[in-house]
Amino acid sequence: MALIEIRTFPDPVLRKLAAPVENITDEIVKLSQDMIETMILAHGAGLAANQVGVPIQLIAVDASLNSRNKKHLIILNPVIIGTDLEEIGEEGCLSVPGFYEFVKRAKIVSARGVDLTGKTIEFECEGQFARAMQHEIDHLKGVLFIDHLSPVKKNIFKKKYAGQK
Repeated sequence: MALIEIRTFPDPVLRKLAAPVENITDEIVKLSQDMIETMILAHGAGLAANQVGVPIQLIAVDASLNSRNKKHLIILNPVIIGTDLEEIGEEGCLSVPGFYEFVKRAKIVSARGVDLTGKTIEFECEGQFARAMQHEIDHLKGVLFIDHLSPVKKNIFKKKYAGQK
């Protein structure tokens, strides 16, 4: 496994629409392993492939966010198929280091995707795990958590963060 460079705002790859994964190759498996290692070392809750410069529909998520057991989940071509309730919670992003803000997201999420064996998986998650799923799937659409902020908070972001870049 290897640590991969995490791309940071305003890198254009973060705004790219990620392509579906058609075939699970050895390269995809290695990228997945490297993404998990990178996410762990960066103390992240999730990581999308475009955050490491590869605009494909692949995410790594810390599925233990609601449990005591560490479990890292790799999902190819993930989609949200249902949501319920809403909550506001603080978010940050490995691609927007040092900036945190409160974002409204669904509290409960039903999702579908493909695992590294090619098997379709469906599951429901809630709380921080649901927030991480939504956040990472947004990345695959070229959406950053700062895009969910109000105009006033976007201006704060521009002054505090973007002005430093």
